[in-house]
Amino acid sequence: MAAPIGHYLALAAVLFFIGVLGVIVRRNPLIMLMSIELMFNAANLLFIAFARLWLHNAGQIFAFLVITVAAAEAAIGLAIVVATFRPEKYVDVDEVSALHG
Repeated sequence: MAAPIGHYLALAAVLFFIGVLGVIVRRNPLIMLMSIELMFNAANLLFIAFARLWLHNAGQIFAFLVITVAAAEAAIGLAIVVATFRPEKYVDVDEVSALHG
């Protein structure tokens, strides 16, 4: 028995807004990266739910592309965070001045 599409929409909305809240409220770059990943996963949930509803594979292909972009974003983002905050004892994205040029 499949869950109705409304349940997927509600879960994706909750996940997405938790991600948005994490990006807006938290100042730790690792928490911000995880929040962005949460937003990507909310979008993936909707892609898969609508692909299942409409019996079309395009949503699954988009979800695969989003997973690929999320993996690249995580690798590059973590490299930037580690390179930027290595000498620092505390991390806060408001205090970063190394990337201003």
